[in-house]
Amino acid sequence: MMTKADVIVIGAGIVGNATAYYLAKKEKKVIVLEASDYIGNGGSSRNGGGVRQSGRNPKELPLMKWGVQNIWPTLSEELGVDTEYTQEGNLRLGKNDQHKAILQKLADGANACGVEVKMIDAAEVKKINPYLSDEVTCASWCPTDGHANPLTTTLGYYKKARELGADFITGAPVSRIVTRAGKITGVEAGEGDEKTFFEAETVVVAAGYESNAILETVGITIPMHKRAVTCLVTEAEPQMFRQMLGTAMADFYGHQTKHGSFVMGGTDGFDECPAHIDDSYPLVGSSMISATSRGILGYFPMLENAKIVRAWGGYVDFCVDGCATVSKVDEVPGLYVECSFTGHGFGIGPAAAYNIAELICTGSCPADISPLRYDRFKPAK
Repeated sequence: MMTKADVIVIGAGIVGNATAYYLAKKEKKVIVLEASDYIGNGGSSRNGGGVRQSGRNPKELPLMKWGVQNIWPTLSEELGVDTEYTQEGNLRLGKNDQHKAILQKLADGANACGVEVKMIDAAEVKKINPYLSDEVTCASWCPTDGHANPLTTTLGYYKKARELGADFITGAPVSRIVTRAGKITGVEAGEGDEKTFFEAETVVVAAGYESNAILETVGITIPMHKRAVTCLVTEAEPQMFRQMLGTAMADFYGHQTKHGSFVMGGTDGFDECPAHIDDSYPLVGSSMISATSRGILGYFPMLENAKIVRAWGGYVDFCVDGCATVSKVDEVPGLYVECSFTGHGFGIGPAAAYNIAELICTGSCPADISPLRYDRFKPAK
């Protein structure tokens, strides 16, 4: 087992795997430490698959826009897997004037950042997707948005990083970042008497909602908390539409896959954690499945008899401002953070990873990540 590297990446989700890949491409020696026994065990392989610019906070749009233009179109070829990336647009749906106002504000923010998003009426919505409920009265429409397969994409990054020499170690929860004279010397991982010191002068924390426990060992805190969400998958149905879908009120989100099944997610509005048997088999409460199903049927009544073949629950690292943190940490030389993606990290994750890798290797990066700094937060009181 390798215990010394140029960079240690904490977390083997899509962000950690992609960061390892882009660093390895730059000929950096990389160790990835994953707390669970599985690669992509969290939300990276269990989500609605959205690759969207619309509906995002303007702080994230420069990075997301860059990723849509520069990473996603050729990612399948680069990773040697079928990411199932489909750029057929995003409909964010509304049913009343309140929903329309929410969507209009999001559309205005996107357009101000150079992302084409327009408001459309019920007739235009039906032209794009004739399967929607007649209750839908409006939507925002972003033709350059899309979706992809979370599982193949996350594992594609893992395989390519491995091919380039990155070392992945599972079952290795990081307990602390180790410093000497204010500079990083490595991290300590493992449990009980099995702790191991991994040496590196650069550390990237990409551990989702577990990131704060690690960051706090060097005095850094990101204001985020766990939020329980669920996703479900139906049996394959005839192909109906290729857009990514969302709603003004976040009742549900999702898309129809290349296979024909629907992958859709949602929440019951509670932040309580779902029950777990163990880390490899997360369960969801009945309220989450029923709430998500009601949300779907409110927009797609024709799916009433679609059979759910599986569902899973988990946590998102929900940030106080609803935005990712993608940043170098000034107070701790050698520390970088990629977390608080607030449930929409899959689509933006590759761009975050690429830019952090560039920042580590060259001191600069092509996208503007300054709005996502770790120290952007102000006290609430």
